[in-house]
Amino acid sequence: MKLLFDLFPVILFFATYKVAQSFPDDATAHATQLLSHLGAGGMVSVDQAPILLATLAVILGTMIQVAWVWFHHGKVDKMLWVSLVLVTVFGGLTLALRDDTFIKWKPTVLYWVFAAALFISDRFAGKNLMRAMLESQFSLPDPVWTRFNLSWAVFFLFMGAANLFVALSFSNDTWVNFKLFGGTGLMMVFMLVQGYFLLKHIEPEPEEKDKAK
Repeated sequence: MKLLFDLFPVILFFATYKVAQSFPDDATAHATQLLSHLGAGGMVSVDQAPILLATLAVILGTMIQVAWVWFHHGKVDKMLWVSLVLVTVFGGLTLALRDDTFIKWKPTVLYWVFAAALFISDRFAGKNLMRAMLESQFSLPDPVWTRFNLSWAVFFLFMGAANLFVALSFSNDTWVNFKLFGGTGLMMVFMLVQGYFLLKHIEPEPEEKDKAK
């Protein structure tokens, strides 16, 4: 359930794009009307409509996601705030300038922000963010926490580069499919591999150690 919630904006982006493609005339009319209400007048072309409507949908979806978290938990994780700011800025530029390059850059910038945060906080602030998030769930030796944190930083660097490669080298259709299925698939594979290697290093809780004796 949490995975679906986290993927809600991406799923909404994908669904809106595919539906708009299936009804090109209606999508063009709706995109033209919506953008005129937002102050970005002018006729939207058939080719532009799907990505523009999907961009508007992902902005609204992320806003809804943040509002839901705030209402139910009273606070919003910093990473979700960063995602909202980036999707609003890059999505807004896409809508205003009718240029899908901006929304294609958004995932890459987000991944690289995550990578920088993990690396800089650990190297220069002495704070392992992955340890801070997960230490309450399991214990690992200090060197393993360091490698775990660095491996996620490297993975986010890779994901940002992969998104940019697909976005700039292939069609919008291919990029939209990669955004949902490729990105999610790579993330799940990486998490499974990480889990396999971490199992060898997870330290038992004190109670389990006493029972083992």
